[in-house]
Amino acid sequence: MVRMSAEERRESVIRAAMIEFARGGYKGTSTESIAKRVGVSQPYLFRLFPGKEAIFLAAAQRCCERTTEVFRAASDGLEGEAALHAMGTAYQALIADDPDVLLMQMQMYVAVASAEAGGDREFGETLRACWMEMYDTARLALGADVSDTTHFLAYGMLINVLVSMGFQPDHRVWAGF
Repeated sequence: MVRMSAEERRESVIRAAMIEFARGGYKGTSTESIAKRVGVSQPYLFRLFPGKEAIFLAAAQRCCERTTEVFRAASDGLEGEAALHAMGTAYQALIADDPDVLLMQMQMYVAVASAEAGGDREFGETLRACWMEMYDTARLALGADVSDTTHFLAYGMLINVLVSMGFQPDHRVWAGF
């Protein structure tokens, strides 16, 4: 049996946390369920991360990084309309291939709203910084055009809502895409 390093184990915790938080949300996910999915004890989990919030933030950051990388790779060497279509197609493929990415994004929005309603602005600042990296990547691919970026992300959010609500690709709500 090959032993994992602490960094490899940390990566497996982040992957497991994305799945657990995507499906259960911040409040509905226990660190016990994450530890169980990884195959470690809770005390070991807390040697890797200082607490549940740190695990959630690492999972959320990974989710944003993954989406940002999809935008970056899809738009590489392209500009304007070609970049827009490539990023849109790549994003649709990402959330179709790994629905937990979409669900994790949705849970991030809920978690930020909940934390800030309770007075915790730092939590939201961390996640907004991740989201801004996605925004800036799309904006640069679209020639730094704020209007095009806004439209691209607005369509993306509509796609998120439609997919998360279970609208099938042949439903009439998809007619404009």
